[in-house]
Amino acid sequence: MAAFVPARNVNDSQNFFPGPFCGLIFAAVLSNVSYINNEAMRPVFLYFPFLILFAAIPAQPLRADTTADSTLIEVTVAGLPAGTVRLVGNYGDQNYLADSTVADANGHFVLRREKPLPPGFYYFLLPGQKNFSILIDQDQHMTLRANVSDITGTMQVSGSLNTELLYRNFRFQTAQDPEINQLSQIMRSSPPGSPEYQKARARQAQLMEARKAHLDEIYAAHPDAFFTKFKIAGQNPEWPERRKPNGDLDTLGNLLYYRAHFWDGVDFADNRLLHTPVIVNKLRRYITELTPQQPDSIIRVADPLVQRVLPYKEYFQFFVNWIGLNYENGKTKVMDGEAVYVFLIDKYITPENAYWDTPENIMKLRKKVDEMKASLMGRKGPDVRAPDVHGALRSIYEITAPIIVVFMFSPDCEHCQEQAPDIQRIYTKWKDRGVDFFGIAVNTTEEEWRTFIKKNGFTFTNVFDPTNRAIYGKYYVDITPELYILNKDRTIVAKNLVAGQLEMVFERELKKMR
Repeated sequence: MAAFVPARNVNDSQNFFPGPFCGLIFAAVLSNVSYINNEAMRPVFLYFPFLILFAAIPAQPLRADTTADSTLIEVTVAGLPAGTVRLVGNYGDQNYLADSTVADANGHFVLRREKPLPPGFYYFLLPGQKNFSILIDQDQHMTLRANVSDITGTMQVSGSLNTELLYRNFRFQTAQDPEINQLSQIMRSSPPGSPEYQKARARQAQLMEARKAHLDEIYAAHPDAFFTKFKIAGQNPEWPERRKPNGDLDTLGNLLYYRAHFWDGVDFADNRLLHTPVIVNKLRRYITELTPQQPDSIIRVADPLVQRVLPYKEYFQFFVNWIGLNYENGKTKVMDGEAVYVFLIDKYITPENAYWDTPENIMKLRKKVDEMKASLMGRKGPDVRAPDVHGALRSIYEITAPIIVVFMFSPDCEHCQEQAPDIQRIYTKWKDRGVDFFGIAVNTTEEEWRTFIKKNGFTFTNVFDPTNRAIYGKYYVDITPELYILNKDRTIVAKNLVAGQLEMVFERELKKMR
């Protein structure tokens, strides 16, 4: 295993938008912007679409009456052109349009709401492609002043301790960043044992210690502030430097320690953190970067984590949905990733646990999972018996070759059309070397199926059942083409493949038989 070096703080923000199993509906695309940050959430935007979780709220005119305002945010950004201002919130891995207002020609605008915003991390999207962020809790009356040329550096905050601390931290990190970036460049371009590398590393450690001291000072002065909870939740554990008895770095031991302490700073009783990017960034890194990307490994890591948050309803809902959907139906490059999806639904999505949806929807979902179970890797490949092009019934299990490729396709599928020539070429190459193919047409008509076979010159067994009864509940297919490989014992040893990956699996399985 290669040495693992933690590269960033999990407050870094990246966007990923899986939907949940049930209960959440995404409304529309708001804009082509999203955020990324280094350590804390800095107001830096990239060109990338994001989704709205709730219906967009039209820009509201300024109102004179303030007696009923639960939220009252007054902002002046000198030099800002007049135009619409949008407030964008965050929940889990979703951005949503929380509210909007209008800035006048003096860069002045007011956001008023009778109903308070959920405490969390927000962005103001300003005219002229500018933006800035705020961190709000229960007290949502604040005044902000800045200059459009340097919003972060000139921001003055009154009435919001959390936003004021946020900008104090922004400015501290901004002052350090040029030197940190320079040191990182030196370390990347210098051999690890060189004097240049060691000097840069020592100076980097000094700067990181100063950053830690800066935050510790804030934490001590404001232990109950939302900002403190927010920052502590986003911090990574210290990376250990454990070594084996022979002096070598204990890479695996260090990783296991790091992973075991990864969630130490998160208070799962605090739902405010779900309204910031911190939690999804930690979850993404924990599951996809700190865990080997094989289904068994992912399940071994995800199961105790989901179990840990089971008493915390909002975290449980988000975690089980995010992890499951991330591996549903081959959405990732993880072979048989849907085994993770099946495991989580089978164990956790029950009427007792999945409080956010109806028993009817949960039953439908569990039925889908039961259908998927039959074609998970490691299970015996189900037999299919259906008519071929001559009307004769043909069966997978009547094939004697030690390796069988079950090729499920639809004639009007573009990817099927692209891969069909390769499928026939690979069959021709391997048919005398212990490999046979069994084609199954789905979602088509008999005429289209016959035309497709003739056009692509398929010479391997092909079957079609217009009723789909022959394949229902056997080989799960949500998109075509779908390729399954059965070994000599007719166990599924590979799936979610493309044609170009087949030969590597053939060689591996035939080698096992020698």
